Amino acid sequence: MTKKTLDCSDLDQHMGKAIAPAKMKEPLHNNDIRRWVQAMHYPNLLHYDHDFAAEGRYGKLVAPQSFAVACDDGHGAGPACVGCIPDSHLIFGGDEWWFYGPKIFGGDEITNEKIPYDYSVKETSFAGPTCFQRGDNNYYNQHGDFVARQRSTAIRYSREAAVEMGAMEPSEDPVWSDAELKELEDRKYEYIKMMHDLGHGKRYWEDVQVGDELPVRVIGPHSIASFTTEWRAYLFTIWGGTHRPGMDMEAMGFTKEFAGHENDPVMERDNPEWTDGAYFGPSRGHLFPEWAHRIGMSRAYGYGASMGAWILDYLGGWAGEWGSVVHSKANYRGPAFTGDITIMTAKVVDKIVDEDNGHLIQVECKMVTQANAVMATATAEVALPTKG
Repeated sequence: MTKKTLDCSDLDQHMGKAIAPAKMKEPLHNNDIRRWVQAMHYPNLLHYDHDFAAEGRYGKLVAPQSFAVACDDGHGAGPACVGCIPDSHLIFGGDEWWFYGPKIFGGDEITNEKIPYDYSVKETSFAGPTCFQRGDNNYYNQHGDFVARQRSTAIRYSREAAVEMGAMEPSEDPVWSDAELKELEDRKYEYIKMMHDLGHGKRYWEDVQVGDELPVRVIGPHSIASFTTEWRAYLFTIWGGTHRPGMDMEAMGFTKEFAGHENDPVMERDNPEWTDGAYFGPSRGHLFPEWAHRIGMSRAYGYGASMGAWILDYLGGWAGEWGSVVHSKANYRGPAFTGDITIMTAKVVDKIVDEDNGHLIQVECKMVTQANAVMATATAEVALPTKG
């Protein structure tokens, strides 16, 4: 096998330089929030049920903290994918989030300021020389309030090398019996019932102890249908909904068969189907197994930004409406493949009193498949109310 190289020399000129900000063309709607939690498999009444939300802390529907990424024009990847790496492809490597207090509601207008941060090149068993590139997404509302910062990591690699090295050979979806599927639905409901039981109540900092384990959260089995539902919940995938930045995918190094016209404002007015990443362009490997194989993936696979959302929702649902995630750092080890399930667990590892963020619970979170293959790990700090 020929030793592969990865030319990242063009990236230096882009670091630290802001790129076109992202903004939806119209204010957010409650149904945008409802669509999001439905797609993320997060049935928290606070985010979709009008009557329940009206009785709660905010008096109306409020978006989950994970929803900020839905207000971007590329699920946070934009500032982590600048500059040309010839003949490359991209998958998500992780997200670090900081939240500053303001919540997102229907009627808000969110703008994302995007700034490339840094990159490094490491040798991997997946594709040989691999670029780990990071970029910041700074989300503000219409009042100028700083809602959140998302520091995304993109993994950029030689598509040819990934296919040649064969770290992920094509494979078939696992088969689940009716009894197994019924058991999975029961396991899913255990987490949902935990949210129902907490309701509008408070989970107090004093009542949580180091060593406590959070209720298990199960998602799946994943399918092309579920991944498509996720994709459609990202608002930038809707025709005409976003001020498009006009990204040139070929100029960034994507091979011609994958480059397409995703996020192309000119083509969107001429033939919008060509601008839709679900069918053409670099994102179609998610929904079409043939194209997944062409970038070194074993089957159709899910979105890294969705995995980050699952983690934030998992912790947010446990914290309840009086708690909130203040920081989360997640590393993605492997995608959600069709046929697999995702099992999420977390353990309390510390209790902190912080001058800026109050009383915090630190947790370590893990996301695995039914075969115990690690999909992601995360460390997060969650603010909870106190009895004092």
